[in-house]
Amino acid sequence: MNKEIQPENYRPVAFKDMSNGDLFISRSTINTKDTIEIDGETLPLVKLEISSSSHPFFTGKAKMVDTAGRVDKFMNRYGNRKK
Repeated sequence: MNKEIQPENYRPVAFKDMSNGDLFISRSTINTKDTIEIDGETLPLVKLEISSSSHPFFTGKAKMVDTAGRVDKFMNRYGNRKK
C-alpha cells in the first residue's frame, strides 16, 4: 500500500444503534464529538438511527421505526382518503 494516500485517522470507532441499543466496533475515519468507554478503552461514538440489527430487511420483522413522526403525518394527510 502507498502510505501517502492512506488516511491518517483510520481508527476503531464504536457505532450505536439508537433504536435498539446494539453496539458494534469497526474501523473508520469519521469525525465525531461523542466518546464511549468500552473495556477500559475510550472510543469515538457514532449514533445511528437504524442499522442492520434493527432494519426490517435484515431482521425479517416488520418493525416501525419512526423518530420524526413522518408516518403519522402521512397518515393524517393521505391515509384516510377514499376514491
